[in-house]
Amino acid sequence: MHILAIILQSWLLFSMAFFGGSKLAGAGHQVELFDSIKLPQWFRVITGIVQIAACIGLIIGYWYGEIAVWSAILVGIMMLIAILSHLRVKHPFGKVFPAILNLVIAAAVVCLFADKLG
Repeated sequence: MHILAIILQSWLLFSMAFFGGSKLAGAGHQVELFDSIKLPQWFRVITGIVQIAACIGLIIGYWYGEIAVWSAILVGIMMLIAILSHLRVKHPFGKVFPAILNLVIAAAVVCLFADKLG
């Protein structure tokens, strides 16, 4: 189970690094995405910063499982907000799926590392 936890934690790490980095870099698809969900561009930058912060927590979480749990909770909250934002503007399932997948993986990481809390 330890290997599964590391694989899922790494998935979240790379996913958040990719999406957070592309938001901070102002990638065209991210700019268009935030326009389509009717959120200001400064919110894209803040979202990217929070995603990179989650990455840092996930890296630290390799050594301190409690930090991995809190970082996965942060990712889960971000993904829940992303799902609701997509649904609010009636995006197709293909645009919502990455957030759903990352929410499920974040929940799995929390469950796998739950014994590290407390």
